[in-house]
Amino acid sequence: MNGVKDILGIWVGEAEGKHYWMQIFDEIKSRGVEDVLFISMDGVSGLEEGAKSIFKDVVVQRCIVHLIRNSVKYIPSKDYKAFTAQLKKVYGAASLKAAEAEFERFKQAWSQYPGAVDVWVRNWPHVEQLYNYGSAVRKVMYTTNAIESINSSFRKVTKKGSFPSEDAVLKALYLRIAELYKKWNGRPASNWALVRNQLSMDDKIQKRILKYENF
Repeated sequence: MNGVKDILGIWVGEAEGKHYWMQIFDEIKSRGVEDVLFISMDGVSGLEEGAKSIFKDVVVQRCIVHLIRNSVKYIPSKDYKAFTAQLKKVYGAASLKAAEAEFERFKQAWSQYPGAVDVWVRNWPHVEQLYNYGSAVRKVMYTTNAIESINSSFRKVTKKGSFPSEDAVLKALYLRIAELYKKWNGRPASNWALVRNQLSMDDKIQKRILKYENF
């Protein structure tokens, strides 16, 4: 509740799906996590369903950066800059009404690339729900940057060579996590006070939060 990062665990699995993620969230709950407000995710299979089966009120947000990557696959490289610039007007709009208007213009402008447009049409509910919250909250929830930066630091450890066993990998990652905690030094996320104030404007979320805050 104080905006400080934490790593709840590392899991290794051969396949992902609803039941796999349900088991993970069930484990997290059994270890003491009582509520989850938001999850920011890429297109991982079954994560949203698995999370909601354990934490029914969680808001699951698709990462905008990943949606951009998925959609530019359908765009010729010469059009990347114009395409992404117009997309930014959509997800960066100041209000839902403005975002909807920009989205209509976007769909018309890029209709010759239906694959690219369809990525956003299918995921539009995840864009719409961003506007249920203030701009500071949107900046936190619309990207998976927080977990991507951790994954990047993990890769720096694992790329150094082969490991004799899965346990050896986990031990190496555990030591890296200890280093990350020292680096974070208990500092809250950027603009956390503003994020917290904007969350308090949502009566349902505020009610959920107050149960866990220490005054």
